[in-house]
Parts: sequence; C-alpha cells; structure tokens
Amino acid sequence: MEFWKLFVVALMPVLKVLLITVVGTFLALDRFGILRETARKNLNTMVFFVFAPALVCGSLAETITLRSIVMLWFMPLNVLLTFIIGTALGWLLVKITRVPHHLQGLVLGCCAAGNLGNLPLIIVPAVCKERSNPFGDVDVCYRNGLAYASLSMALGSIYIWTYVYNIVRIYSSKISTEVKVDDSMINPVFATAIETDPENLLTRSTGGALVTVDDRSQSNDHVKQFEIECTMPDKQAKVEKIVKQLKILAEKINLKVVFAPATIGTIVGLIIGIVPQFRKLLVGNNAPLRVVQDSLVMVGAAGIPAMTLLVGANLIKGLKGIRKQLPLIVGITLVRFIALPAIGIGIVKGAIHFGLIHPDPLYQFLLLLQYALPPAVAMSTITQLFGAGEGECSVIMLATYSCAGISLTLSCTFFMWLVL
Repeated sequence: MEFWKLFVVALMPVLKVLLITVVGTFLALDRFGILRETARKNLNTMVFFVFAPALVCGSLAETITLRSIVMLWFMPLNVLLTFIIGTALGWLLVKITRVPHHLQGLVLGCCAAGNLGNLPLIIVPAVCKERSNPFGDVDVCYRNGLAYASLSMALGSIYIWTYVYNIVRIYSSKISTEVKVDDSMINPVFATAIETDPENLLTRSTGGALVTVDDRSQSNDHVKQFEIECTMPDKQAKVEKIVKQLKILAEKINLKVVFAPATIGTIVGLIIGIVPQFRKLLVGNNAPLRVVQDSLVMVGAAGIPAMTLLVGANLIKGLKGIRKQLPLIVGITLVRFIALPAIGIGIVKGAIHFGLIHPDPLYQFLLLLQYALPPAVAMSTITQLFGAGEGECSVIMLATYSCAGISLTLSCTFFMWLVL
C-alpha cells in the first residue's frame, strides 16, 4: 500500500483522540465549569472502578481463548521490556539533566510507563474500521484488534501499579525521610560532644551513673546468650533471614494496589475466555447468560470516551509552568517518541526474525505501537497519591500529549508500512 494512504489511515484514529481530548479540555475551563476538579475526581472514580474493569473483562471474555493466549505469549515480555528500557533511558535523562531529587520518581515513571490503555483501545480498532485498512477483513480485524488492545491495557495496568507505583513510592519516601531528618533538628552541641569527648557522652547517656558489678554480670549473661545464638547452624540462620525478608516485603507490598479493579477484570475475563464451560454459558448468541456479557460490553464501551475526556480535562492543569520544565519536557519527549520506538523496532523485528511472534501484521503493529505511546495517564493519579510533582506531571502530560498527535500519526504510518 502507498505510504500516503497508510498516513491517512493512521491519521483518522489519532484525530478522533485529539478531538475528544480537546472537548475534555474545553469542558474543564472555568467558562464552562462542567469537568471541574470534583467532577473529574468522580468521573475518574467511575472509570477506575466501573468502566475500565467492565471494558477489559468484556473484551477479553469475548475474544481471548486458550489458543490465542499461547499465540500472544510474547506481549507480556514486550510490555515488560518497554518499562525496563524506558526506566534505563529515564535514569540517563536524570543524570544528564540533573533532575531535582523530588522529581526523579516522576521522570522515571513517565519514561517507563506508556499509555497502554485507552490509546491502543481507540487507535487499533479505529484503524480496522477504515475502509482502506491494510489488515484485511474489517470484522476480523476489529475483533482481533480489540482483543490485542484489551490485553495490552490489562498488562499495562498490572505493570504500572506494581512497577511504576513502587518507583514513585521509593523516591517519595526518600523525600519524606529527608524532611524528617533535617540538619536543623540536629543539636550542634551534641555533635561536638561526640567528636571531642565520647566518654563524656557515654556518662550523659547513662545519666551519670557508674557501672556496677551486677550490671557487668548482666552484660556477661548477654554476651553468653549472644555466643549461643551465634553457634546456631548456618542453614537455620539463613532460613530465618529469608523469612524475615519475606515478611518485610509482604508488609511493603500494597495488595489493594496490585489487584486494582482493572487487574481483577482482566483475571475474570481471562477465566471466562479460557474455560470452555464459562465461555459457553456467557459468550455467544446462544449463551444462556449472554445478557451479563452484553451488559459488561455496554458499560465498558462508555470507558473509552470517558478516559479520553479525562485526559483532556487533566491537561488544563499544565497550561502554566511549561517554560520552567522545558528540559524535562524535551528529554521525556525524546525518550518516549524517538529513542523507545527506535529500540522497539529492533526488538520486534528481531523477534519476528527468530520466529518468536506469530505472523499477524496487526499483532506486530500493536507490539511496535507499545513503544511509541505518550506517558500513562495513571502517572497523574500516582503523583497525587504521594504528593510528589503533581504540577510538574500536569505540565509533562500537556506537552507530551500535544506532541503525540504528530508523533503517533507518523509512527503508526511507519509501523504499518514496516509490518506489511
């Protein structure tokens, strides 16, 4: 197919996204006041708890089977690679531009996490609906494209709320620790006493009391107990150490965040799609409980325009302060729209060469698209949770999504030409 025709096919879905985004931005303006802060929070809650889980569950249940899961095994690895490579490039950006410490988690998250949710769900099926689409029959393309995009959204949600969430949490905890342990809180007289007279410090810490014979005997008992503990077998000590580390890890992991509603919807949708008994019961024109599946699809269909409107409404926060964050904006834009897509082309083409990916051009197109997306919208929610770089995140979102109109069109055109 000619490059110009591919360009037109790629342009249409991106224009749809931009138009709905602009509507969301206008609705958030003070002049209209429809999507104000309270309304945005309520709509975001609806998307998070209702629309997104229903959309993912309904799409996966209808389109994913055990055979397709085996065929799509490379997608989880591909999404993970986008996060790891994005983090590495973000770390280089942090070092080169000397990003302030309180913004490092934000920069790493924006470079690592792409919008694997609503953008593929809009772009891929919309490309299939075009009459001159290069992927064959419209109905087959649409059904497969929706399945691929739904799985991409589910994987993205899991990785964002386990991987990126914890990156931002780690850096935000460092910030809070630095605030608590401030230099002004340390007594300079106390510090001087440590350096000049450690014995005096010892007497002060014990209240000036002398060490008696009984105290020495108690200390000897502690020494003997310590020696007995040290004689424990090495294996037992290692096992206790591992158990202790696992307990610490379990305490740090927030299971409510890991098992977000979209993740639960993914699990339920995969179970319905993979287990034949559930599939016959819920999916299909002759299914006894098909009304449940139809209701899920109907509710989930509202999620795509709601998510896109929220993207536009949230961008209104970033209209101020673009000049202050110009180095960060340029760096993240280069990482997400130039460096990552270039690396992604090498990875996907290499996987195709070695026969790791089944020969479906639409599937290959989505794998490439996963490297060329703007930062995930969930970054705004994560920064709000930890209070780390909320204003800067809005500025970055505004700039990157403004550039995404041109970047995504060119990338989609090139990727379609590449896989055909």
